[in-house]
Amino acid sequence: MTQFGSAPDLAAQAPASVAPKNGAEAAVRMLQAHGVRHIFGLCGDTSLPFYDALARLDHGMEHILVRDERSAAYMADAYARVTGRVGVCEGPSGGGATYILPGVIEANESSVALLAITSDVPVTARGRYPLTELDQRALFAPLTKWNAVADHVEQIPHLFRTAFRAATTGRPGAAHIGLPHDLQKQQVAMPDIWADPRHAFFPAYRTGPDPDLVNAAADVILGAGRPAFVCGGGVILSGASQPLIELAELLDAPVASTVSGQGVIGDDHPLAVGVVGANGGTDETREAIAGADLVIFVGCRAGSTTTEHGTVPACHMPIVHIDIDPMVVAGNYRVEAGIVGDALLCLSALRIEIERRLAGARRHSGAAERLAMLKTAKLAAFDRLALSTELPIRPERVLAALQAALPEDAIIVADPGTPCPYFAGHFRFNITGRRLITNRAHGALGFSLPASVGAQIGAPDRKVVAVMGDGSFGFAVGELETIVRKGLPITLIVFSNASFGWIKASQKDGYGERYYSVDFNRTDHARIAEAYGIKAWTVADPLELEGVVRQAVAHQGPTLIDVIAQPLEQSAVPVSKWMG
Repeated sequence: MTQFGSAPDLAAQAPASVAPKNGAEAAVRMLQAHGVRHIFGLCGDTSLPFYDALARLDHGMEHILVRDERSAAYMADAYARVTGRVGVCEGPSGGGATYILPGVIEANESSVALLAITSDVPVTARGRYPLTELDQRALFAPLTKWNAVADHVEQIPHLFRTAFRAATTGRPGAAHIGLPHDLQKQQVAMPDIWADPRHAFFPAYRTGPDPDLVNAAADVILGAGRPAFVCGGGVILSGASQPLIELAELLDAPVASTVSGQGVIGDDHPLAVGVVGANGGTDETREAIAGADLVIFVGCRAGSTTTEHGTVPACHMPIVHIDIDPMVVAGNYRVEAGIVGDALLCLSALRIEIERRLAGARRHSGAAERLAMLKTAKLAAFDRLALSTELPIRPERVLAALQAALPEDAIIVADPGTPCPYFAGHFRFNITGRRLITNRAHGALGFSLPASVGAQIGAPDRKVVAVMGDGSFGFAVGELETIVRKGLPITLIVFSNASFGWIKASQKDGYGERYYSVDFNRTDHARIAEAYGIKAWTVADPLELEGVVRQAVAHQGPTLIDVIAQPLEQSAVPVSKWMG
């Protein structure tokens, strides 16, 4: 796996002998100069010059043809999360530009470096009602960190450098470039093809903390008797697990994570709490945080899901907040101390300062012993359900089967419905790093199937499993062809309960079980997968599940298991508003 923030292993300057002749070639050479290896996209009329340049030039990049522009962005997002490289997706004007938006906003709000390229109508046709015309500048402006549409061919190299710089520095995010059709064909008079190699990866040009703020935070932390950490995706993106764990061990402080921060600490570590919040949190994880007298948020926004709408931690509990974004610190809670900067640099500086003050000693508050009791109780409750032979199959049994069959470094890509809270709350990831990928920013269905493609291409030596409900499957089924065409050994698990389960569970909880327009006919997902050329099984008997999962995981090609699963509204899913 690529170390985030390292320099690319190819020249940052394209050789003069391959200087671009037109705008499309300039775009390709700028991607090459930034170390891009994979592009996810879908063809269209206004993209023809760009595709022709990709076809003609020797650039070393692979274009992955997708079946939907949404999928291209989701693939690029997951690819970026597992590689630390900027994920690149592209699509045509008009409908292509609108379809790509869900993945762009998801990456932007998840602090994932992504570049979306859309072709556009000719500059000379603007305002003359050409087919597919829309205001791409206005469309992408609120959904990206940086956004531009080229007006002149000579701007193209500079726009690409700016896009990569914006996507990778500060709080990483999504950038967008619009390439008008006529500019792609126009001659480039003075090629300006170069790139800063540090902008090929994220985070780039890390920002260090103010020493005075580090000292103030150390004062507050050492003044507490039972501090606890709640860590978000910023810790994963920054690669800051090691200083976090060292600091937690110095303080004997429990470490919890958000869904996006899962992997900041191995779940088998004595100080690991697990995921907290409304989506994946349990009574045991809430109790672990409630027992603290100070909460340290790191690399997370402390938003509604993480804090269960401001109730965990309680509003009166002292807070220290560390984040790359100054607008996040003290955004939802009054803080006793705040530090702005890259999580790796902030935690490293804080560890050094606290270690200096403790003069080599370590605190002991009995945190590990308390957590051991809580985790034992949580695991016992899960195991009782995971061993159930009830029909339909309980989701807990699926998790247990995967837990037993998967290698330790496997990547699980989860959709936001049934899979996300279950895998966040109960699957045990015992090594640090990115092992759970889910779209928690906006929670759109249809994410995991295409995102698993990006994850597998980005991490070809790791086992990738995509877990989804049958509602999500219907959003993205076309990408089964992409999986087969690329020969990707992904295992797909479909929780088949013939409903949009999250909404149905909410209708049960808050609307008197008045179920309305949430149920649909059951689909034979295994037969569909087989029609695409994927080895598939349907499992209705829980006693057959473990054997099928082992076969599917061991198979060399793509596989799908259609699990006739318990409806979400009848389950023990760890979502706080339905538990009680």
